[in-house]
Amino acid sequence: MYKGEIEILKLLAKERKMLTVDEISKKTEINQDTIRKALESLRDRKYVELTSSDSFSFTPTDELKEYIDSGKLPEYALYLKCTTAPSKSIPISSLSDAEKSIALRWAKVKGMIKIEGGNVIAVIPSEKADELNYSLLRIASGGKQNDELERRNLLKKRTTSEISASYCGSDNSGELSELERESGTFDISVRSENAPLGKNHPLTVFKNRVKDIFVEMGFEEMDGTIVESSFWNFDALFQPQDHPAREMADTFYLNGEHQLPDKKLVSRVKEAHEKGWGSKWSEEIAKKLVLRTHTTALSARYLAALANDKDKPPKKYFAVGRVFRNESTDFKHLAEFHQVEGIVVWEKATFRHLLGILKLFYSKLGFEKVRFVPSYFPYTEPSVEVHVYFEPKKQWMELGGAGIFRPEVSIPLCNRYPVLAWGLSLERPLMMLMDEQDIRTPYKNDLDWLKKSRVPEL
Repeated sequence: MYKGEIEILKLLAKERKMLTVDEISKKTEINQDTIRKALESLRDRKYVELTSSDSFSFTPTDELKEYIDSGKLPEYALYLKCTTAPSKSIPISSLSDAEKSIALRWAKVKGMIKIEGGNVIAVIPSEKADELNYSLLRIASGGKQNDELERRNLLKKRTTSEISASYCGSDNSGELSELERESGTFDISVRSENAPLGKNHPLTVFKNRVKDIFVEMGFEEMDGTIVESSFWNFDALFQPQDHPAREMADTFYLNGEHQLPDKKLVSRVKEAHEKGWGSKWSEEIAKKLVLRTHTTALSARYLAALANDKDKPPKKYFAVGRVFRNESTDFKHLAEFHQVEGIVVWEKATFRHLLGILKLFYSKLGFEKVRFVPSYFPYTEPSVEVHVYFEPKKQWMELGGAGIFRPEVSIPLCNRYPVLAWGLSLERPLMMLMDEQDIRTPYKNDLDWLKKSRVPEL
C-alpha cells in the first residue's frame, strides 16, 4: 500500500462519512486522477465503499436556437402558412423537403393539421397552436429536459459523474500482509466457493424470446449483412437523397462502393424518386456503403426477391438485427443497437391487420395494454408510433414505429400487394422488464451485473 492510499484511508477513517473525490483532493492536496485510481484499488481490496451519481444538464442545439430566435417551431410555421393561405390550405407538393420531413410530421403528430386530397389543412384553433408552440419554446429557452425535444435531437445533454467514498473498517479479509503470508496457517480442507456456471447474456435471452414469438406466429426469419448500400438502406425505401438522415452526422459511411442491382429495378426506383421528390436521382450516391441504419433494408431486399420467387405471397417475415446511428450515447441512446423488423405481404392486408399483429406480439411479450399514436415516416402511410403500458411504472412507453409501405416503395420492388411493416426497439422493453435506467448497462460487461441479472416475464 503506497503513501497516497494510506493518507486517503486515514482521512476516510477519521471523517466516518461519504466524501467526494473533490473533497478528498482539497483535504489531502492529492490530484483527483490519482485519488480515483487509489479508490478503485482500495475498493477492490475491500477497504472502501464507492458510490457514483450522475447529474445532467441540457443546452439547445444550434437548430433549436434558430427556432427560439424566430419564435416558431417548424410545425407551427407550417400551421401559420396554412391559416394565412387564401383557401386555408396548401398543397403538399409546394412544401420543401425540410417541411415534409420535419414540419409535416410533427404538425400531424400534434393534431395541428390534417391531409386531404394532397392538401395540408389547419384543424385546431390558433390559441391552441400558439400554446403548443410557445410552451415548448419556453421550456427550451430555460434549458430544461423535455422528452419531445430529446426525441427530436434538439437538446445537447451533458453528463457529470461524481464518485464518493467511505471507509469500510479495519476488519479486512481482502488482503493479507507479507507477514501473514509467511507465518499464517491455512486450512486447505475448507471447501472453496463454486465457480459460477455459464449463462446466456440477457440480450440473447430476450432476443430469443422475441424470435420464438414471431416463429410461433408463423413468420420466417430474414438475414443479411450489416454493411449495406445506400440504395437498399435509403433509395429503395423512397428516402430522398437530400434527406437529413443521410448526412454524415447521422450515418456511418464506409470507404468503397456497392454494385447496384439489375438495371430495371434501379430504373423503377429512380423514376419513383424523380417523380415523387421532383429532384434528380444520382446512382453515385446510391452506391455509397453504410453501416445499415435500420433492418428495413432487409425488408426491401426480400420484397424485391419475391418478384422472382416461385413461392408467391402471402408472406410474413421478421428480423432481429444490429443497426447503427452516428449519434452521441447516453442513458437513453446508443450508437449501435438492435431493431425488431417485420413485414406482411398479403393481397387482403389492411391497417387493422397491422394493429392486430402488433397487439398480439406485445401481449405474448407480456404487455397487455397497447396503443397506437398517429405519426409520419418517409416510407409508410398511414404511420403510427407503438406505445405499451408498463404496469410496474404506471406509464406509457414508446417502443417503435409501424405503417403500410407507400406505393413508391412497393411498386418499384415489383410488389403489387399491401405491405404491413414495423421497426421496434429491442433494448428499451428489456430495460423496462429489468428495471434498468441506463440502456448502456447490458453492453458494459459488468460481471457482477451479468451474474445476478435475469429477464423476468410479465
